[in-house]
Amino acid sequence: MNKKIKISMLLLMGTLAITSCGKKENVPTEQPTGATETPSDEGQKPVVSNVLVIEGNDQMQFSTNELRAEAGKPITLTLKHVGKIPKEAMGHNLVILQEGTDEAAFAAKAINAKDTDYIPASEKASIIAHTKLLGGGEEDTIEFTINKKGTYNFLCTFPGHVAMMKGVLIVE
Repeated sequence: MNKKIKISMLLLMGTLAITSCGKKENVPTEQPTGATETPSDEGQKPVVSNVLVIEGNDQMQFSTNELRAEAGKPITLTLKHVGKIPKEAMGHNLVILQEGTDEAAFAAKAINAKDTDYIPASEKASIIAHTKLLGGGEEDTIEFTINKKGTYNFLCTFPGHVAMMKGVLIVE
């Protein structure tokens, strides 16, 4: 990457950091994920749907940091980038990692994987599924199945985003 691009990226990231730290809008911290969770009349566990929707915005935030799905059934996950900034400056993806994967080490390798939209080829075995890298106004839907119950980390691998854009997929 040449020096002008690096400086431009640093200025953009600094501007975004400064502007996103001001007065917050009244946005709920957890917006609907598209997962249907309705408690039954007998007080049993919520019903979990395997159709999930999560949003990423220009403030480097996912709409939720927890998703739930049922093991052994196909999961359809849609990531919507609800911001306006193009992917070159504010790209978002969602990568679901295998249990036990070192999230920080994975993210460090992803920083150098620009040519593959920040999905490091060397870490393919650590990835359950991932969306494309999206810019403002774009969305991507992926389908996958997780057979083993557990808690799986997800994150955005665009450089610098993992600090704020991560969560867990709980498979029950």
